[in-house]
Amino acid sequence: METTLMLAPAFWSDGGVWIGQSDHTEDGSTLADFASRELQAQHMCFFQTSGSEGRRKWVGLTKESLLISAKAVNTHFDITERDHWLLALPVHHVGGFGVLTRAFVSGSALTQMNGKWDAAVFARTCEEAGATLASLVPTQVFDLVAAKLNAPKSMRVVLVGGGAMSAALEQAALQLGWPVRRTYGMTETASQVATQTTECGELEVLPIWDLSTDDEGILIVRGQALAKGYALQDDGKWRWEPISAETGLRTRDRVSLHHDGARRFLRFMGRESGIVKILGELVALGPIQERIEALRLESGLIHGDAAVCDLADERAEARLLLAVSQLSEEDSERLQNGLNKTLRPFERIHEIRHLKAIPRSELGKVRMEELRRLIISP
Repeated sequence: METTLMLAPAFWSDGGVWIGQSDHTEDGSTLADFASRELQAQHMCFFQTSGSEGRRKWVGLTKESLLISAKAVNTHFDITERDHWLLALPVHHVGGFGVLTRAFVSGSALTQMNGKWDAAVFARTCEEAGATLASLVPTQVFDLVAAKLNAPKSMRVVLVGGGAMSAALEQAALQLGWPVRRTYGMTETASQVATQTTECGELEVLPIWDLSTDDEGILIVRGQALAKGYALQDDGKWRWEPISAETGLRTRDRVSLHHDGARRFLRFMGRESGIVKILGELVALGPIQERIEALRLESGLIHGDAAVCDLADERAEARLLLAVSQLSEEDSERLQNGLNKTLRPFERIHEIRHLKAIPRSELGKVRMEELRRLIISP
């Protein structure tokens, strides 16, 4: 089932505080009162971070920040009232809410999917609605590819964010006609910072952002669409951590930045927290996870789940293992062997751990701290 959904114009000027609350988020019922009373906040929206690593926070964005971001994305992709969005992301996440905002700004039609994600239903609804635009996460793209579902001719752009999409998955989706475009962004930036314009192209930085890197190559973001800060709850009491507009937000992402004339481009190198040291060598977990997804596609292992995980090791500082769910011993070993052929000797995986499920966020990101706890104390 699907419904047509739009944001009313009054939402943007009512002075209210909106909380992205759902059954899957921690209780934010008292956050609106805290924001209005203690922060004297108006025209603000709060979104809980996906919590793939560390403690969850509520990110405070002004409604104007969301509009600025939407206008930039609409301009980048020439989104107009002639377009039709198909929304398949939850609106209590900034990715889904961003689609609502872009539709409001452009005047384009929007159809919202309801119920549990189903790749076949999504593809059929795209065809029936004549959808031209969609925003997905890599796990949803994986499902479309695994089911060998072709894109309708009406679809002209599918934005893919919420995590890294491997090159193999990107190519497989393109071969089925899905015009996927990788994006890079975060809740704190009201969605996108940089995005592809062409197939397999570089990530071009949107003009609303002032980007730099520190001495360690960590991205620092400044701009009018940047969040105002974080709301956190300690022992039932709310507190506020502001983000300085002057110094900007130091992310946890390593990137490289370069120019081509007036155009600026970003290359994502890995998460600061996704780097581990094994026998004195730095190892990035992100590319290994991407290789796992590629091998699953190549081997036809479309059911079940798998993720790389690091654990502390007294001798080597850290070691990697393969966590799997709903995969047979044979398929798990096949995945392990295929993966090890591509890894450096000190990266190779010598242990498989079978779990009931791989903990992931609603947007498909592996919750690493929870995964480690499950492995250590099964």
